[in-house]
Amino acid sequence: MTERPIALVTGGAQGIGYACGEAIAADGAQVVLADINEDGVVAAAETLSGGAVGLACDMGRPEQIAALFDRVENEIGPVSILVNNAGIAAPGDFLETSLEQFRKVIDVNLTGTFLALQRAAKTMVAKDIAGSIVNMSSVNAQVAIPSIAAYCASKGGVMQLTKATALALAPHNIRVNAVGPGSIDTEMMAGVNANPEAMKMVMSRTPLKRVGTPREIGDVVAFLASPKASYITGETIYVDGGRLGMNYTC
Repeated sequence: MTERPIALVTGGAQGIGYACGEAIAADGAQVVLADINEDGVVAAAETLSGGAVGLACDMGRPEQIAALFDRVENEIGPVSILVNNAGIAAPGDFLETSLEQFRKVIDVNLTGTFLALQRAAKTMVAKDIAGSIVNMSSVNAQVAIPSIAAYCASKGGVMQLTKATALALAPHNIRVNAVGPGSIDTEMMAGVNANPEAMKMVMSRTPLKRVGTPREIGDVVAFLASPKASYITGETIYVDGGRLGMNYTC
């Protein structure tokens, strides 16, 4: 067992999840990265400081989520920081989206977040841990893109789940917040980065005129997970270069 805070970050093999693990590890926590990509998450953990661990988990599979927490609690210790970052988008024509495709996005992005959040909170309550949970929402909880309707629905759900669980868990001194990224330089945005016209459109809606970096999201997550944010709960902080504040393109 370790006396350091134990932080579990889902979707941690690359991109924003990895950056969250990196930032939280730099603050001194024992980090566990979880991802469906087993080889990738093990390799990612090896690059982090503080003896980070990488474990395989499909966040769309309830039994794997339960097994993940069992293993972490038995082999490392109870989680006091949870970052629910794992997510998928599955873009496509709304009229052609199947129920199976819709459910897959909801299963990972919203149901998986709920299950991990609930499991972490149960242990925190049982062991009287003043924990911090950070969910990954999106600007698409507030605004929408027609080709990713399921993703937008899931992230809106994450925003409301964050508020509801913050109220439910406040009596136990457990804080629940969310971060809503805008356009971030990740694999999910690779297609936009490669298309000058698409990038021009994105920049027309981004006052800071650049995409964000994964570490810029990770640093906000690490702040929310830390005692520096001890009086913040139920909030979604949008890290979007000013996008949501715009009334018109400029």
